[in-house]
Formats: sequence, structure tokens, C-alpha cells
Amino acid sequence: MSTSKALFIGGTGTISSAIVRELAARPEWDVWLLNRGNRNDSVPSNVHLITCDISDEEDARKKLSGMEFDVVNEFIGFTRPQVERDFRLFNGKTRQYMYISSASAYAKPAASHVITEGTALSNPHWEYSRNKIDCETFLMQKYREEGFPVTIVRPSHTYDERHIPLGVHGKKGFFQVIKRMQEGKPVIIQGDGTSLWTVTFNTDFATGYIGLMQNRHAIGEAFQITGDEVLSWNQIYQTIADALGVPLNAYHVASDYLSAVGDRFGFDFEGSLTGDKSVSVVFDNAKLKRLVPSMQTTVPFHRGVRIALDYIRSHPECQTEDPEFDAWCDKVIAVLESSKNNF
Repeated sequence: MSTSKALFIGGTGTISSAIVRELAARPEWDVWLLNRGNRNDSVPSNVHLITCDISDEEDARKKLSGMEFDVVNEFIGFTRPQVERDFRLFNGKTRQYMYISSASAYAKPAASHVITEGTALSNPHWEYSRNKIDCETFLMQKYREEGFPVTIVRPSHTYDERHIPLGVHGKKGFFQVIKRMQEGKPVIIQGDGTSLWTVTFNTDFATGYIGLMQNRHAIGEAFQITGDEVLSWNQIYQTIADALGVPLNAYHVASDYLSAVGDRFGFDFEGSLTGDKSVSVVFDNAKLKRLVPSMQTTVPFHRGVRIALDYIRSHPECQTEDPEFDAWCDKVIAVLESSKNNF
């Protein structure tokens, strides 16, 4: 059987790891990873490893010398210079270059809460998203002018067994919020918690992504990949509390206020909330499903969160406490309660 050759730049993150595992199990794929080698312990044994910091372009060029790929998958390109480097390295060396952008690049709020690939790209609130837009612009220009075979992929909130999706958390991730729930402490939810959101387990994302690989209809196109399940933030937090077996002590705080008080402590809530999670979005995935009819939600959130909690409980390295964020939450709540009492 002839095999197809796929290179992943990165390949061990939340999104890419599920894709790599799935492809490695398929005999028709020959899978390669190019990364610094810091997180390769869980990579399947039949995956080929190229240990390299791709930001060292000359070293990368030497280690990729003579190699060509059917698909190059870029998961760690966040700025335009990084994709310009990729163009220099892979132009003429791959039949498809798949770039992971972000659904946060869509205008917030958009003209409609139903998001399609045609929704305008604009995000004045988050530099991360503006950089992704800039990368897309460069790559599509290279497609139009030089035939560079790019496919743009826009994930939204994708998670795996090592993470719990949240709206408000500190620099060290989700675990302190879980700890607050278990201790019966108030948990901050942005706004009134009724805005709509979509969370996608990484194995479901992998189905959509793999279906676009080597698909000629995907060249020169952008696709958003999310699950079909739509939940309010109140429902997301309540589902987490239910899985923990504890009551939810929700404390709702306006996103604008969180952005203002979070900025003083280095929390970028303007980007992650005002520029993304505080706005209701419902993704129309009809374009993806025309090319990948098998794409559907097989891991609904009530199952996915239990998978994650089981894993986290048995892996202490995932239980990273964040005393700074915990103290910040207590202070925000105390100030707001005081202002209510003084009104």
C-alpha cells in the first residue's frame, strides 16, 4: 500500500496530538513531527521525529533537506514572520499546507451570532487574533499569486483529557477554578452566563481535520471546525460542577469589569472575553460537512468533562494551583459585594 507523508510542526498540543495519534494508527500515513522534543514522550512509537527549533530557519532547512510532504501541518505559527518562514521552507515541497488559525479572528460581535467562514475577520480586542488574521492574509495572497496550496483551519474552544474549558481562569490554567468549586467558594462567570458557546473534544476535531487532508476541494479555502453542541456558560460551569459532585456557587461579573480589574494583574480578559468568549456564537459547519460528512459530536461535554476529570485526578502534574488567581477572585468578589452593601 502506498503511503502519504504528513509533517506536523508541533504535533504534541491539545489539538494536534489527537490528529497525530489517529494518523499514526492508519497504515496509509507516514507521520513526521518537527519540534524541540520537549513533549514527545506520549508520541506513538511509529512516528518519525525531527528535533529542531523551527525558528532556527537554517537548521530547519538542513534537517528537512531533500524531504517533501503530501501535507505540512502548522500548529505553532502565531505571527506573520513565522508563516513567511514556512513559505520559504515548504513552497514547492508540499502538496498542501494546513494552517491553524482561530475562530477568535471573527468580528466580535459579528453582524449575526451564526458564524460561517464568510463572517468578517476583525478583532480590535485581542492581538493574538489580529496576528492570526495577518497570517491568513499572507497565506491566501501566496495562494492567489503563486499557487501555494494552503488550507486555513479555524478552531474554536477545543479541549482534551488534560484540560477543562472555562471562561475565566488565571495564568496557570483551569485547576484553581476546579479547586474553588470543590471548596464551595464562589466561581466567577463572565456576564450573566447566558451567552452561547461551543466546546469541542480534540478527537472530534481530529475527524474534521483529517477529512480535509489531501482533499483537493480544501485548497485555497478556510474551514471552521467545531462540534455541534451549543451550551451557555452557565450550562458549561454547571456541567463541570455536576461532574465533580458539588453545588455550583456561581458569581456573575460583567466582562468589561473583569477586563479592567484583570489588566492590573496581567490577566488579558479583554482579549479572551471581550474579544472572544463573552459574545454568543453558533458555528454553522455546513461547509466542512460537505467535504467531511463524518464530522459530528461523538463526545458531548457531559462526557468530555468526566474524561478530563478522571485523567486530571490521576495525574498530579495537571493539578497546578494558582494562589494569585485565587486571591484575585476573592478580592473582586469582596469589592463587588461591598459596593452592593453600600448602595
